[in-house]
Amino acid sequence: MKKTILVTGGAGFIGSALVRYLTGQTEHNVVNVDKLTYASNLKAIAVADKNPRYAFEKADICDAEKLAAVFKKHQPDIVIHLAAESHVDRSIEGAAPFIQTNIVGTYTLLEAARQHWQGLEGARKESFRFHHVSTDEVYGDLEGTDNLFTETTPYAPSSPYSASKASSDHLVRAWHRTYKIPVIITNCSNNYGPWQFPEKLIPVVILNARAGKPLPVYGKGDQIRDWLYVDDHVKALYLAATTAKPGSTYNVGGYNEKKNIDVVLSICGLLDELVPQKKKYAELITYVTDRPGHDRRYAIDASKITRELGWKPQETFETGLRKTVEWYLANYA
Repeated sequence: MKKTILVTGGAGFIGSALVRYLTGQTEHNVVNVDKLTYASNLKAIAVADKNPRYAFEKADICDAEKLAAVFKKHQPDIVIHLAAESHVDRSIEGAAPFIQTNIVGTYTLLEAARQHWQGLEGARKESFRFHHVSTDEVYGDLEGTDNLFTETTPYAPSSPYSASKASSDHLVRAWHRTYKIPVIITNCSNNYGPWQFPEKLIPVVILNARAGKPLPVYGKGDQIRDWLYVDDHVKALYLAATTAKPGSTYNVGGYNEKKNIDVVLSICGLLDELVPQKKKYAELITYVTDRPGHDRRYAIDASKITRELGWKPQETFETGLRKTVEWYLANYA
């Protein structure tokens, strides 16, 4: 059945990929709510602008009056909440925007959604969903080499960013428990792919390498992350938002655990192949002082979403990384 899906943060990295997927691969109406921060890029959703099923609303999720007007105007059936401040280094330098957007913004959006949902009737009220998109960083550091984060792993956030996301997760669960609003929470691993703002590891390395600049690696580069190609992630988000039971929580991972240094070396190898230079790109690697409170390892057990909803990542790290490097080279400007 054709629905109206409201996406917050739809001009950001993951949000824009979701908007492209929803407008290109489904028949649903899509409402993109984004306040257009430094990490937003309207070019990433230019393909959706020509679609009659797509609408854009410039709004801050902390603005209750504006949100109420958006809900009244568009009458969404599903909310997929992606709007967030997400860069750990920025949260260490200044936590206030993270507290405001990730905690206060989520509260304000929850209240707007709750009031909207309470006004619905019958099948529309029954089928409404509020899907909150979170991160594996809420679980904190993962000790050992063979254990994984599950949906029942206790929260132990390490940075102001992950603490703010953990807080937002708790708010969503509390609104479900107290007010019965039908929610879903997904916690994803590190995303990568086209259109990512060049402050995260993979685009930083690609762009710095092409410019002949140093490739900064924290500490020894032995921090381990699970890498998830963004297009795989958005398929999981759509599947969860449209089929999961209220109150469900799912971990979404790529089954691609890699040390940071190995990610950097893989990118350098691809660049050596695709745009060779006299010197190897790996010679640009520079080790820098490690980030305060840097978690050593994240790794997700995504078996629940595979078992219950049938989702599996389609890209390996090798295929996804090649697509990503080729996209940045083709869209360097």
